[in-house]
This record gives sequence, structure tokens and C-alpha cells, in this order.
Amino acid sequence: MENPNVQEVIEKKVLTVVKAVEDKLDDEIHALEHLDIDDLEALRERRLQQMKKMAEKRSRWISLGHSEYSEIQAEKDFFTVVKASDRVVCHFYRENWPCKVMDKHLSILAKQHIETRFIKLDAEKSPFLAEKLKIIVLPTLALIKNAKVDDYVVGFDQLGGTDEFSTEELEERLAKAQVIFLEGEPSSKSGAQTKRSVRQSKKADSSDSE
Repeated sequence: MENPNVQEVIEKKVLTVVKAVEDKLDDEIHALEHLDIDDLEALRERRLQQMKKMAEKRSRWISLGHSEYSEIQAEKDFFTVVKASDRVVCHFYRENWPCKVMDKHLSILAKQHIETRFIKLDAEKSPFLAEKLKIIVLPTLALIKNAKVDDYVVGFDQLGGTDEFSTEELEERLAKAQVIFLEGEPSSKSGAQTKRSVRQSKKADSSDSE
């Protein structure tokens, strides 16, 4: 049986939280009640502008091939894609079962996350990129933001170590890397990880060599 004193403390804490939430709601309601016509019109205009900008973004994303999981046939096309889209998930694959499992999940996520471009590239037909980005284990997902490889998902080790992982588990991993967004538009954050440029340059090539 639970200690009455402990139960009383818990009840008091719950009441405190509820009171704080109620006070916040009261403040918001009070603010809304005191808006004049000009304030309401300004809010409406701001909301319309936000909706317009989002519609324009969605239209641009779709024109770039977002919402579909597509294969890039040539290495040179890879650079065109990553320069055009702010966020790209690139699956380096070969024709085997693990890569087909990854294909299945990425096809679903591409439709759900229109803010990100999802592509695949045959690693064996892309020797330059495979060497430059140190692609060894397949499947490997290169998570690219602003034309730089920001993170990797290598094999299934980060997804439970089995091919039975769920689409949601992969989605959470990609969201953690901020290459997809689970809710709305994110605030801009600078990653602490070292980023490898996918742009072709002598400097990048020399810095990636080990």
C-alpha cells in the first residue's frame, strides 16, 4: 500500500502543474479577447502568408522530385541533386536482400516526408563517390544537408541489428539527424559533427584521404 504522505505529495505536484497550465491558458484567452480588428487582420494576413510560402515550398519540392524514391543513374547527377535540395537521403546499394529491405522503408518515407529528397545509387557503378564518401558496408544511407554529408546510417546496426526494423524506427533515426522533420519546419541548428563535402574539389579530396 502506498504511503499516504507520498500520495499527498504527488497529488499536490499534479495540482501545481494543472494550475500552471490553466494560468497559461487564461493568459492566452485574455490576450485574444483584447485583440482589436487591426490585430486580428494582421494575424490573418500573417497566417495567409505562411500558408502561401508553404504551398510554394511544396510545389518546388515536388518539381525537384521530392515525394518519390528515385534512382540516380550517373554519378554526375548526384551532385546536381544535392545542390538543388537542402535535405537528401541517398541509399548506396547493390542488388541484395538487405538493400531491398531498406528500399521498402525509404519508398514509404519518401511519400511521407516531402521536405526531403530520397534517392538511391548503385555503389558498384559509382566508384568515385563510394571511395570519396568511404562507402564500404551496404546498405549505407548518406544523410546530406546543404550539399554536405552530415551523417550516415551504416547497415542495420543503428536499427536494432536486424532486417525486421520498422519504418518508424528508421524515421526516428533520420529525424534525429534532422534530415527529415516529424513536425513542421525546424529551427536551424548547426551540427557538431564533422561534415564531408560532396562537392568536387582538390581540397575536399585531399582532406578525405587517409
